[in-house]
Amino acid sequence: MDAREVAMLTLNACQRQGGWSDGVLKKQLAAAGLDSRDAALATQLCFGVLQNQLLLDFYLSKFSNIPLKRMEGKVIQVLRLGAYQMLFLDKIPHSAAVNSAVAMTKANCKNPRAAGMVNGILRSLERSLKDLPVIPQKDPISYLSTLYSHPEWLVKEFSLAIGTGETASLLAADNSQPPTAVMVNTTRTTGAELTARLAEEKVEVTPHPWLEDCLYLGRTGDLERLAAFQEGLFYVQDPASRLAIRAADPKPGMRVLDCCAAPGGKSFAAAIAMENRGEVISCDLHPHKKKLIRAGADRLGLDIITPMTADGKVFRPEWENSFDLVLVDAPCSGLGVIRKKPDIRYKDPEPLAELPAIQSAILANAARYVRPGGALLYSTCTLLRRENEAVVQDFLREHNDYKPEAFTLPGDIGAVPSGMVTLWPHRHGTDGFFICKMRKGEGTL
Repeated sequence: MDAREVAMLTLNACQRQGGWSDGVLKKQLAAAGLDSRDAALATQLCFGVLQNQLLLDFYLSKFSNIPLKRMEGKVIQVLRLGAYQMLFLDKIPHSAAVNSAVAMTKANCKNPRAAGMVNGILRSLERSLKDLPVIPQKDPISYLSTLYSHPEWLVKEFSLAIGTGETASLLAADNSQPPTAVMVNTTRTTGAELTARLAEEKVEVTPHPWLEDCLYLGRTGDLERLAAFQEGLFYVQDPASRLAIRAADPKPGMRVLDCCAAPGGKSFAAAIAMENRGEVISCDLHPHKKKLIRAGADRLGLDIITPMTADGKVFRPEWENSFDLVLVDAPCSGLGVIRKKPDIRYKDPEPLAELPAIQSAILANAARYVRPGGALLYSTCTLLRRENEAVVQDFLREHNDYKPEAFTLPGDIGAVPSGMVTLWPHRHGTDGFFICKMRKGEGTL
C-alpha cells in the first residue's frame, strides 16, 4: 500500500463512518507501515483534499457527465486525490497523478468501467489546467464557499462577525498549515537551553515572535521520540491556549480547578506558571482521559496536578467556594481549529445548536466553586458568538456577583479592558479562540 492509497482509504472511511481524519489516518499509516517520507505525503494528500474538497468537486463536476454524488465513494476520493495533486502539488508529474488514480480505481473499486471514467475526467482536467472553469462571483458567500471549501452556512456566520472581505483572509488561514508550537517547561529548563538541546537533535527551532517561552518546531519527525520531549522539557500547545492561562494569571500557592481539562495543556500551563507550587485539580468527563492527563503531568514533573473524572455539569458540594481560580474550557463546535482539523468544517451544523445550553450549564456550575474574590475563566476554541459572548452575557445577567475583569496579553492583542477577547487565525496566527475572565465579588458566600 502506498501513500496515495492510504490517503484514499482514510478519506473514504471518514466519509462513510464519520470519523476524524487524524485518528483514521494514524491507524491506516500504522497498518501500511510506510516510511516517514511516504507517511508525510499521505498526510499532505489527505489534509489537502479535505482543505479543498468543495473546490475540487467544483472542477471535477465540470469534466464529468455523471454527478459526483452518484459515483462510488472510493471513486470520488480517487478523483479528488488526482485533481488535488495536479492543482496544488508542483513536484508530482501530472502523468503520475493520473496513472496512480487509474491503478487505484482498478484495485479498489467495484465498477469495471470506473477506471476509464477516472482516466477521462482527470485527462480532461489536465488539458484545461491553464484555462480552468471560472467560479461564479455573483453571490460572495457562494463564491468564498467554493474557493476556500467552507460550507455556506459557515461562511455566512464568519461574514456576519467580521465582514466578507476579512472572511476571505480567515478562510485562507484555515487552509494553511500551522507550525508546531511547543511551550517550554520552565520548571525544568529555559527557552535558550531547550533550543540548544533540540538543535542537537537536528530540530529546526524558531522563537515565537511575541509569546515568551513558546517555540515553533520544524523537522521533528516523530516528536514524541525526541529526548527533550521524553525528559519533559516541553509540551505541545497552541499559543491561544497558553494566552488563556496568561489571562487567568495563576500564581504559586493557588488552588486551581480545570473543569474540562483533557488533554491537559491548560493544567500544565497553570502548574508551570505556579512554579509547581499549590494545587491543580484537572477534570474530564471521560475516564480514559484521566490517564492521559496523568501521563503528561508525570512526564513534565508537575506533581501538583491531580487528575479526576468528573462531569462539569454536576455539582460537587465539597468544592463550593474553595478555588482561587476555576478554568472552564467548554466543549464547543471547534470551528477555531479548522487549520488542524480540516474536516470539522463538514460536520452537521444542527447538533451545534445544543452546545450553548451545555456550555451555560457547565459555566454556572463551575461558578459555584470559585471562592469570594476568586477568578473564573471561560474559553472555547470556536469563533461563533452564540457559544462565546452570548454564553458569557447570559451568565453575567444571571450572576450579578461576577464582573468581567480586564487583562493584558502580549503582542498586538495588548490590553483587553472588556475582559473578553476573540483570537483569530488570520489576525494573530493562533487557533481561533475566545477568552473571558470574570471576578467573583468579595463576601458572596
